[in-house]
Formats: sequence, structure tokens, C-alpha cells
Amino acid sequence: MKVQSIKNILLVGFCTVFLAACSSTPKDDGASTGTGGLNTGNDVATGSVGDGSVSGSSLDGDANADTVFYFDFDQAILKPESRAALRTHAARLAANPSNVRLVGHADERGTREYNMALGERRAKAVRDFLVLNGVSSSNLEAISYGEERPAVAMSNEAAWAQNRRVEMK
Repeated sequence: MKVQSIKNILLVGFCTVFLAACSSTPKDDGASTGTGGLNTGNDVATGSVGDGSVSGSSLDGDANADTVFYFDFDQAILKPESRAALRTHAARLAANPSNVRLVGHADERGTREYNMALGERRAKAVRDFLVLNGVSSSNLEAISYGEERPAVAMSNEAAWAQNRRVEMK
């Protein structure tokens, strides 16, 4: 009798946890949660996308601000020089919203799957920084090409350093 009661309690507890985990809530834009519009969902796309242009994108307005941001080997952490340029872009995009594509890349070392994920993490790092600096996440698209579109098609440290990047388009 006692074993049966414990089984019933465990079954009810499991069902409760399962149903709570499956419940859905409306998507929040971050305004009421204090996250500043930070979208922590998995809204990064991968694959090919035509000619790489995004309608409404106007990155030419800041000729002095970099539009390519480089990363250290196996890292998705923004460098200080990238942060300075991104602050300039964030101020412009917050004042004049336009659609921007953030394209993450990796060098050829590592598996294809790993490099796709690394390019995705890099694009997300740039996207999150822009969102935290006032850019609407609905205007940012983060995608990854991994090692598929190298800037330099050589196998040395100098080439790899140029291939570890995120491009704003």
C-alpha cells in the first residue's frame, strides 16, 4: 500500500512538471521584463541567402565605422575596437531604424557543424550588443555561413584571422 502511494505521488509530480514545461507563454518584446528588448530565442537562420543584400539597409551612412568585426580563434567575444564601431552603428540604427543582416563566419579549422555554430554565436554576440545599445531586435537578422564563404582562401594564420568575422550588411 505504501509503495503504491509513493508511485502515485511521483506520477502526479512528474505530470505536473511535464505540463508546466510544455505550457506556452506569449512572446514578450522585453519591454515589461527589463531586458531592453533582448531576444534570447533561437532566431538565427543558417543557409544561403541570394546576393546578401537586405532591403532598407543603409550602412553607408557611417563611412568611418567598420562593418566587419573580427574574433579570436574559437571565440565569440567582441573585441574593444569592435565595440566602439558597434556603438556608432547602434546610435545610428536606433535613431534611423533599418534592417541589417549580421553574417557570422569561421575559419576552416574544425568540423563544418562546429563552424556553423561558431559563426552563429558570433553573429548573435553582435546582435545582442546592438540590442543592448538600443537597436530593435526586429531589425536585425543573424545568420551563419561557418567556413563556407572565406574572405581569404588560404590556410595560414593571417588568412584564418580574416575569416573569423561578422559582417554587417
